[in-house]
Amino acid sequence: MKKLPRVAAVQLTSSDDVEENLEKIEHYSMQAAGKGAQLVSFPENCVLMPKSSSQLVEVAQQQSIQIRERLTEISKANEICLIAGSIPFPSEDVSRVYGTCLAFGLDGNIVGRYQKMHLFDVTISSSESYLESDYTKAGEEVVCIDTPVGRVGLTICYDIRFPELYRGLGRLQADIFNIPSAFTVPTGIAHWEVLLRARAIENLSYVIAPAQVGNHPSGRKTYGHTMIIDPWGKVLSSKGSGEGVCYASIDLAHLNSVRSTFPARDHRRFSEENLNYEH
Repeated sequence: MKKLPRVAAVQLTSSDDVEENLEKIEHYSMQAAGKGAQLVSFPENCVLMPKSSSQLVEVAQQQSIQIRERLTEISKANEICLIAGSIPFPSEDVSRVYGTCLAFGLDGNIVGRYQKMHLFDVTISSSESYLESDYTKAGEEVVCIDTPVGRVGLTICYDIRFPELYRGLGRLQADIFNIPSAFTVPTGIAHWEVLLRARAIENLSYVIAPAQVGNHPSGRKTYGHTMIIDPWGKVLSSKGSGEGVCYASIDLAHLNSVRSTFPARDHRRFSEENLNYEH
């Protein structure tokens, strides 16, 4: 019987020290590769959980090329498809960055680049609010890539609340959604698992969701609960707290069987082009 390809989702507590975070990425990449993972996915802000927006912009302008080169070396040395959840890259606006998910092939070459489309401008409570658009520029392109484990749609964190993006990735033949995140604790408790499972179920797709966890230098707290979910919404692997790795196998024959016997995706009748909002 043919061995199924294996994926890994890494949970981190990233700091404001780029080198320290890169060392963690290297460590967990080696660990995951040693356990047979062909694709290793890291959370949003995996190379930098900044103390301030000015630090984010500074790192984007001064270190993004070196960060990319280091990740190339790590993926090539371990012969893995490495997906770096988000890295700050310069934008046309010098005061803002692109939150960029980079995917590297087994040879270290970049095979996908996705810029976060939906920005987290939200008030959680009287003491916790975010205005991501102040320092981040929204991307515009939907990105799907071919990997050794299947076709992967790239998204980031807050994107999860916009199901039309995942429908679009479905039209690009995505087998798997990659959803690296840094969810807040209140929204994580309320919504994280249910949103992940919904995206998997409604699209009959695998979901890989590596997450940030714990306390960060800026005072921010993140929820964790990294998960890998199958096309029927079953949680195959999860990690609640602390740093570490979730593993699961990707069975594309199972995915195709589910889509064939339960063809809900083919029954869709509405799109932005034919919806009538007048009644």
